[in-house]
Amino acid sequence: MAKRFTRLIEDFFCENCNNTVKGDGYTNHCPHCLHSKHVDINPGDRLSNCGGRMRPVFLENSRKGFVITFECEKCGQLKKNRAAENDNMDVVIELSKGEYPRKRRK
Repeated sequence: MAKRFTRLIEDFFCENCNNTVKGDGYTNHCPHCLHSKHVDINPGDRLSNCGGRMRPVFLENSRKGFVITFECEKCGQLKKNRAAENDNMDVVIELSKGEYPRKRRK
């Protein structure tokens, strides 16, 4: 059976807000604007050929904390990931109110 998670420590440049993000091996989205990039099939494997921008579209509260649902602007795939401690709480609050800017993919 294939591994479902690969810890990969890497920094990245956010294509949405132009900030540089320092990764810790669990980082999958920008803590400034919450956007991500569709690069994985399973977390950390970098096997997706899509490369589309993943935008946050929904926030839910679970036993493990806040969970962000992301939608790929290119292929429409939905993925979930937990919010991180260093995420911009103003953006998390906007997302929880449903006020975060949303663009439907074409």
